[in-house]
Amino acid sequence: MTVAGSRLHDIREHETASQRSEAAGKLLRVAGRLFAERGVDGVTVREIADAAGQKNHAAVGYHFGSKDALVRALVLDGAMLIDRRRNAWLDALEAGSGPRSVAEVVEILIRTGIGLAEAGQPESLEYYNRFIVMLTMTHRERVMDILDGRWNVGYQRCLAHLRRLMPALPTALQNQRFVFMGAYLGGVLAARDGELADTRRAHPTWRAERTLVHFAATMTALLETPADGDRGTTPPEPAA
Repeated sequence: MTVAGSRLHDIREHETASQRSEAAGKLLRVAGRLFAERGVDGVTVREIADAAGQKNHAAVGYHFGSKDALVRALVLDGAMLIDRRRNAWLDALEAGSGPRSVAEVVEILIRTGIGLAEAGQPESLEYYNRFIVMLTMTHRERVMDILDGRWNVGYQRCLAHLRRLMPALPTALQNQRFVFMGAYLGGVLAARDGELADTRRAHPTWRAERTLVHFAATMTALLETPADGDRGTTPPEPAA
């Protein structure tokens, strides 16, 4: 099967899964919240069923087949949405010979990762940034296996543009900055989502547009800062 055919197969498979019953949707939302708070390994399927108001503790198995399949559904819900957003944004910019700056690419990376649980999207995406950060810290290989090189294409396109637009740096140093950027991006968006999920307070700082603008400026600075001349180590490859 070609890459394009494989992507189409995954979309069709997931479209079927997205036409979920109310009970399945609630299980996903509850699982997303619990996994975001405690990590995948810290939550049992029985706890998910109880929190979702399911008297049958085999509800996860009934609706998804297994806990692992439920985790896969949660990863794909967010990854596919973010990848569609990033690719559409990049397609529009590239049609006009862009992006033309690191700041433009940073804007794509940040803006496509917020407002995920908007109208028409699974409610479980309210917890996606926290969930995926927790999962990647403990099960990065599992995340990469689910993405399978198909649902992070927009991210890889962003990295390719950054390599072109960043100051002249050895590839190893560029890769190191991408590792920093990925951790910074995921960490701040996860922290933002966690604060906004607390409805007891207004959170004016996290809700303010200027906060996202400042976040973007600092991430751009991280990528554009001149090298300090340290060539003594070989940094790891960039995270997906």
